[in-house]
Amino acid sequence: MVARIIDGKLVADRIQDEIASEVQQFVQQHGYPPGLGVVLAGDNPASAQYVRMKRRACERVGFYSLAHTMTVSSTQAEVEDAVQAFNDDPRIHGILVQLPLPKQIQEEPVLQRVSLDKDVDGFHPINVGLLGMKGREPLFTPATPTGCMVLLREAGVTLEGANAVVIGRSNIVGLPVALMLMKANATVTVCHSRTKNMAEIVRQADIVIAAIGQPEYVKGSWLKPGAAVIDVGTNRIDDLSTDKGYRFVGDVEFSSAVEVAGAITKVPGGVGPMTITMLLQNTMKAARRKVV
Repeated sequence: MVARIIDGKLVADRIQDEIASEVQQFVQQHGYPPGLGVVLAGDNPASAQYVRMKRRACERVGFYSLAHTMTVSSTQAEVEDAVQAFNDDPRIHGILVQLPLPKQIQEEPVLQRVSLDKDVDGFHPINVGLLGMKGREPLFTPATPTGCMVLLREAGVTLEGANAVVIGRSNIVGLPVALMLMKANATVTVCHSRTKNMAEIVRQADIVIAAIGQPEYVKGSWLKPGAAVIDVGTNRIDDLSTDKGYRFVGDVEFSSAVEVAGAITKVPGGVGPMTITMLLQNTMKAARRKVV
């Protein structure tokens, strides 16, 4: 059996086209576009590249976008002031703080500074808390986990009653996607670096979401035949056979997993395009809420 490929770029392009149409209608009705503000501090090349991709996506759908870019030596006050400036800017409907922040910056106070109704990355403690409560819904959910859930539904994966294993427990992906799966009535197990017999646990899963940050960590032999696999990892590895001397792989060993899984995302082209798209969708939602 060879798995069906879940094409994140295809889904993301379709949703972005829908957002672009919404933006046109919004501008016609209100005279201005939705706006996204990005706070970037430090010299992480991956973060800088991600911000450039977000800017291009904003241009594609017709958003107004603005970035406050600071150095690796930025102070706590400078980063928090940049967030506050976006809070006070009526042109900005959504705020993204690009993580990770420089080591001298305390992350939690920065995220708490983001206005709740502009928290389009879904990391404000109140939004995270509401996500974790039965019968409650946050204003916004985190972009990458939301993208994972959209891809599962697009692939026709049954969530209710499914056994789901999340590999990784980060605040950015593992924790929120586990909460989302529980809200969808899946039975969820979270594995991490201290988990014993991980392969045996994964082998029981109908759904596997890998977000552990280790290249090709999950092997095809770990998977239950027919499982749906969402690979969140993006890991750079050396490969002298390529022009650049490196390539990107996921947290799942694709070559072996594709022979066992029922459906699987690729890296790149799977979850990555969905992350930016869900951020745009949240910003569109924030702009609509502002004018209601």
